[in-house]
Amino acid sequence: MKRTARAALAVVSVAGLTLAMAACSTPAPSGDAEGPLTVWVMGDSGTNFEKLVADSGIDVDVVAIPWDSIDEKLTTAVASGSGPDILQIGLSKLRTFADAGALLPLDDELANYPGLDPANFPEGVSGTATSVGGQIVSVPWTSDTRVLFTRTDILAEAGIDSPPATWDELRADAKILAARGDGNYGYYIPQWDAPLPIEMTWSMGGDVIDADGNVDFDTPEFQKAVDIYTGLYADGSVPVNGDFDQTQGFISGVAPMLVSGPYLGKGVADSAPELDGKWQASPLPAGDGGSISLFAGSNLGVWYNTDQKDASLKLLEYISQPEQQLAWYGMTGELPTVTSALDDADLNSDPNVKVYTEQLKTAKVLPLVSNWDGAVGTELLNALNAIVLTGADKKTSLETLYSKTSGLSIN
Repeated sequence: MKRTARAALAVVSVAGLTLAMAACSTPAPSGDAEGPLTVWVMGDSGTNFEKLVADSGIDVDVVAIPWDSIDEKLTTAVASGSGPDILQIGLSKLRTFADAGALLPLDDELANYPGLDPANFPEGVSGTATSVGGQIVSVPWTSDTRVLFTRTDILAEAGIDSPPATWDELRADAKILAARGDGNYGYYIPQWDAPLPIEMTWSMGGDVIDADGNVDFDTPEFQKAVDIYTGLYADGSVPVNGDFDQTQGFISGVAPMLVSGPYLGKGVADSAPELDGKWQASPLPAGDGGSISLFAGSNLGVWYNTDQKDASLKLLEYISQPEQQLAWYGMTGELPTVTSALDDADLNSDPNVKVYTEQLKTAKVLPLVSNWDGAVGTELLNALNAIVLTGADKKTSLETLYSKTSGLSIN
């Protein structure tokens, strides 16, 4: 189904591409056209989404979009004036989607769709995770946070009786575990995980946004995070091959500690049931600022000029029901966002899940800088990977990061 983007003239940067939106005279959406809703979902979750909405009474055409294709897909959709009715949005791209004029503001719709009321979601979810420029432009769908996973059996064999509670303890424990012999490590750092050093900075009591809303990495807290990050490599505690499989590395015990999301726990439980009782989730290691993790996950938004606005909002309300949120967790291991679902007693009866839901209470959203992934995350990883993988000078690499991210803002 073709949809027309908002009438506007704007210049939008999507993953480094500059796009001029053409002006058009399409009226604001009203009423509903006939035909199925077109829903873009990310990754390989299309089949599960079809199962989720099968009893909604709404005809849905689900299109699965690879995560690494969404920037191109959005650029093409805005430029051509075509898009879906509903689209899944990773939180790091929410600002980019909103700045592109691709999302229908929902503030005026909430009275008719109480299931979408921000009061149904935790405060940290319904505020910074859904709104851009003071307008609600998306609905929380799945929660994701980062916790520490440990192979408790392997730690015990190495004389470590509990998971590390601080980043300093983690570095020390990782060095002990890496000493088990060639091919073994203590910890795993994904070379693509830009949020990890941000989480470390938060836990040190700092931030990467200054009081004026500008990106600022030049702080003592970020430097502490960098010292831990690079120190783990200097100790020989982490693998350096970029194709390292974290799930298999954890299952095999090659990397018995790592930071990941609930999907890792589900992957281990499904793939290696023989490890039941030999691993656990724990809060993210703390620094002077406590245990501060990432609030990630994804939202759902309505394409700005969909001609099936009412049906789109009805579908969003349907999948925001606690029972549907819990059903989705059962299918995918992705946590709910609705407070009543997150508080569900059966969900939290699993001690590992209890860790996830508790960690969400202190989790933070990445700053809503337009094109965060390309403009900030990429530069951050370029600097850190240059230091730890190629031996680049730390001071020079960090100064380059400061320079390239200077002037970027959440404003």
